[in-house]
Amino acid sequence: MRMSLAQRVLLTWLFTLVFLIMLVLKLDGKVHWNWFLVFTPVWVFDGTLVLMLAVRMAGRCQTGRERERAPALRRQAWHLLAVLLKLGFCVALCARLHGLISVMLVYVCAPLWLLLAGALLELGSNIFPSRRD
Repeated sequence: MRMSLAQRVLLTWLFTLVFLIMLVLKLDGKVHWNWFLVFTPVWVFDGTLVLMLAVRMAGRCQTGRERERAPALRRQAWHLLAVLLKLGFCVALCARLHGLISVMLVYVCAPLWLLLAGALLELGSNIFPSRRD
């Protein structure tokens, strides 16, 4: 069963809205929740993305003609790595905000910077594709 684009956009906005409401309540001092609980919509959404990408990648690996499917598999592997980097940043940020770790904010943001650098490289490769002679 595939979701339409409108359903995916609606689901994304719903998770974002719930997260922002929980974040505002926490920052305003109305609730005294754990930071990991505030980020629950992010965990659920990203966990769903990881599961969907892993299933799609496994489906591509089962079929033959690997040479034709290699670029799509490589792109999906990058998307999976991007979601995992985002999850790593969110976990490190929650741990820092909750006081579980006391590292500098530079190290907490390292997965986010890797994600942004990879996104720039992907954007550049899509805008300026390499020639295949």
